[in-house]
Amino acid sequence: MMRTKEKPWSYEDYLKLEDDKRYEIIEGELLMSPAPVPYHQAVSRNIGFALWSYVKKKKLGVVYYTPIDVVLDEHNVFQPDIVFIFEERKHIVGEKAIKGAPDLVIEIVSPSSLGRDTVLKRNVYEKSGVKEFWIVYPEMKCVEVLVLNEEEKYELYDEGCLVEGKREVSSKIIKGFKLNLEEVFQT
Repeated sequence: MMRTKEKPWSYEDYLKLEDDKRYEIIEGELLMSPAPVPYHQAVSRNIGFALWSYVKKKKLGVVYYTPIDVVLDEHNVFQPDIVFIFEERKHIVGEKAIKGAPDLVIEIVSPSSLGRDTVLKRNVYEKSGVKEFWIVYPEMKCVEVLVLNEEEKYELYDEGCLVEGKREVSSKIIKGFKLNLEEVFQT
């Protein structure tokens, strides 16, 4: 991940970038990240397919995959791995970006993104009102499901690790959606 020296960056500045690299803005700082490795993409595909199949069948809303811009505010523009938005909130999906907090965000952690995903982005998602945030750790084969509580702070709702024998995690906001971890972490 390369950090640029100019700050604070805004969404308007971001739109003026003239290259094909992957960028995010976190608290006004422009960050560039390398393309994900194949295993990361396999995990993303497996989660995305399971989520989209369930959402589509139940007609609950929409699912999007990176690269897609999620503009949480002028100085926080992320490209989460997977996002879900309930049908009644589809108005936040614009022509070029999602403008506002998705209902569910899934970040798949890579070694270079550990601190960014689990601390920086988590704090912004919490502050922005993302109701449910999943952190996926492919190398450990674990998933944490965090939900906003009454104080608008994340708390652990569910977690699963294949090495510990927990083979499934579930969503609080998408009633009935469960994810089989053996299927998630296979290539």
